[in-house]
Amino acid sequence: MSGVAGKAELEAARLLLSRMGISPADLVAVASDRPPAPTFAEYVPVVAAAVSAGTRRAYGSYWKRVVEQWGQRRIDEPTPSEIERLAEYVKTHVVARRNARGGRSAAEHLIAALRCLYRRAVADGFLSQAENPALKVAKPRRLPSTRRALADTRLAEINEVAASTGDDPASDSLLLRLHTETACRRGGPSLCGRSTWTRISV
Repeated sequence: MSGVAGKAELEAARLLLSRMGISPADLVAVASDRPPAPTFAEYVPVVAAAVSAGTRRAYGSYWKRVVEQWGQRRIDEPTPSEIERLAEYVKTHVVARRNARGGRSAAEHLIAALRCLYRRAVADGFLSQAENPALKVAKPRRLPSTRRALADTRLAEINEVAASTGDDPASDSLLLRLHTETACRRGGPSLCGRSTWTRISV
């Protein structure tokens, strides 16, 4: 397809608009009434102030990266292809960590951060839902998790060593029992109340 509407398509569009009671002039008027889109440097603080603290923590670093790359561009300028290129840039420049997955999570979070920003932009009337470029970019497919449970034999070995070595074997065994029975993370013991410790030690 050439991407250019032919005579039949134009006639069909005119017929549809006339049945809806809309003229081409109405469409032009709606577009001209739209407020001018702000730049990313102007709009990111607006969005950050409107979302929850948890959302700011999750997306703040990615919005900062967007401002670094596109700060002076209007939010209605980037295309889906440009978002994909930015996601690839973030993916290849992610800080390497022990549990890194090749930057896939960074690319996924960048796209999610832009989707959040563009949802606000649609709600604020800077562009329509159909013009939202972030919705036209697919998130990277997640890789299978590398986490796995300890085998019962290995867990028994760990408990045996903890109960027979160290400065305080009783406390070490109690901590291991806490993690085994509650599946809490490393910070869990500091959040446990006295009643929890009492129940576990029984």
